[in-house]
Formats: sequence, structure tokens, C-alpha cells
Amino acid sequence: MDLSEKTLTSRLVYDGGLLKVYYDTVELVNGRTSWREIIRHPGAVVMVPVDGEGNVYLERQFRYPYHRVVVEVPAGKLEWGEDPNDASRRELKEEIGAEAARWDDLGEMLPTPGYSDELQHVYLARGLSFGDTHPDEDEFLDVFRVPFEEALDMAADGRIQDCKTIAALYRAARFMGRERDG
Repeated sequence: MDLSEKTLTSRLVYDGGLLKVYYDTVELVNGRTSWREIIRHPGAVVMVPVDGEGNVYLERQFRYPYHRVVVEVPAGKLEWGEDPNDASRRELKEEIGAEAARWDDLGEMLPTPGYSDELQHVYLARGLSFGDTHPDEDEFLDVFRVPFEEALDMAADGRIQDCKTIAALYRAARFMGRERDG
């Protein structure tokens, strides 16, 4: 069964610094019309940095929409049209001051498919070497490390609530488990 919807009209209703919001009219599978509000987003990179001792580097960051500090893996938005591989290396250096000798692509995630076209590119970063951090001038991070298994426990018991972090940690765990078993 073809479940595709056909765009009939598309109108830009907000053009912000990060997001663009569109109001679209679509034709549904049954021939009727409906509307969709879509947030266009440049995409993001999500990194799971694991050191040689089996620790993962996480960060605490105040997230304004929730008015609280959230625990996350390092991540960052892409510039429009930017290569995710380049962005992942830049963001890891900026946020935790690390470079990785090994990068494993863990695939893509759709964080909010009901109303946004954001695509998150997930990477496992290993063989870490550290230098200075260079966060954006409006970015304040508290970087810390925990044993990887503890991070999984934090994801499972609710101490980590950020969905991209939970999914990325579990993808990395599965990938590293397959390497061990492999």
C-alpha cells in the first residue's frame, strides 16, 4: 500500500535563525486534503565518545525549554548543507576537547518525525585524545565521564531523559557488543 502524501501547497510562515516553519496542504491516500505544520531543521550530529578504560563522556547542559539541566552525549547542529562527518569532529572538539582516532557510523535517527525533518547522524568515537574545549559563546557545559555500563543504567532508570542520548548509548552498546562477540 502506498502511504505517500502529495504536497499541494507549501507556505513559509516563520524563518528563524535555526528553524524554518512551513504550513503545507497535502493530499492524503484517500484523496482528501489535510494540513501539515513542518519544522525544517539543518540536522544534527550525535557522538558517543568512549575512552580506552570504557568510560563515556557526557555533559550537563541547561535546556531552556525545560528550564532545567539535562544530561546528554555531545551533539550539535549542522550548518545548512554541512557534511555530518566534518561536523561530528568539530563538535566533539568544541564540546569536550577531544579528537578521536576511530569513528564508527551508528546510523541516523528521526527525533520528531511528526512535525520536523531533523535527521540526527550518530557516531561512536574512540581512541580519544584531549586538548582544549571551544564551546560556542552561548554554550555552557559541565563535561563528566562515567563507566559506559553506568551510563546505560542512567538511561534505563530515568537519570538520563534525553531521547537522542538514550538511543545513541544503546546503539553504541549493541555495536560494541557485536565487536566483542564477533
